[in-house]
Amino acid sequence: MAKRKIVNVASVPKRSPFRYPGGKTWLVPLARKWWKSPDRKPELLIEPFAGGGIIGLTAAFEDFADHVILVEKDPEVVAVWKCICSELYPILRNRILTFEVTEQNVRQTLADESQSIDDIAFRTIIKNRMFHGGILAPGASLMKFGENGKGLKSRWYAKTLADRITAIGDMRHRFTVIEGDAIDVVTSHKNTPNAVFFIDPPYTASGKKAGSRLYRHCDLDHSALFEIAASLDGEFLMTYDDAEGVRQLAMRSKFDMELVAMKNTHHAKMTELLIGRDLTWSRQDSSSHRQFEFNFDA
Repeated sequence: MAKRKIVNVASVPKRSPFRYPGGKTWLVPLARKWWKSPDRKPELLIEPFAGGGIIGLTAAFEDFADHVILVEKDPEVVAVWKCICSELYPILRNRILTFEVTEQNVRQTLADESQSIDDIAFRTIIKNRMFHGGILAPGASLMKFGENGKGLKSRWYAKTLADRITAIGDMRHRFTVIEGDAIDVVTSHKNTPNAVFFIDPPYTASGKKAGSRLYRHCDLDHSALFEIAASLDGEFLMTYDDAEGVRQLAMRSKFDMELVAMKNTHHAKMTELLIGRDLTWSRQDSSSHRQFEFNFDA
């Protein structure tokens, strides 16, 4: 299992409206190779732990799959995806474009308790852009200084956000958004013809506690997930933190594994584990990857 150079993400389009802990923009070049390896284009790509959804978005925008199902358990994240992938997306776009970023306005928005989907979506975007690290889990707090002392305006790129939302909204017919449990949805589609799965659980199987700090839902039966993956008729690509417990689960299922290198926002070198039935495609021309740093706060 060869360890490759840091993946080139310099030319990867930033399509997600989220700053998402553990986002997978760095994986897009490899995902493209994965999609090009089968003999025919998948009719359906299912991303059961959607989060920022960059892999599903790329599959739809670059026509690697006819349709994409985004599955998410966090009700706030779901609200954003449901709003963007419906006729409500212009409302969210316009609210972002006209919002004046002041501490008073931000706090007033976050204190709003309206349960309409567009209000929840807008509050979530505010949180994601103005909380430290884009973290939405309980206990997250507003930035104080931000980048270059810009405070709450540091990550508020209104036009960029509006453009991304418009682009997704304009092709909303390519997406289905499901609020639900990832394992249940994957199980229900395990025999779906010509479907593929991108499985990126935002939890660790290594005993680390970062998940509870980063994500609202951080408990998962990892053994059950691997069992379901082994039963799928369609191909899948799974990503995990490189931990001994994960390797043991993969070996028990007789899956292929490959290390992928990256750098976090603090320029620390890290690796993640790709897991699938056959990752031969990922090793082709691996020496041609140039080295780039990737900032998770895209």
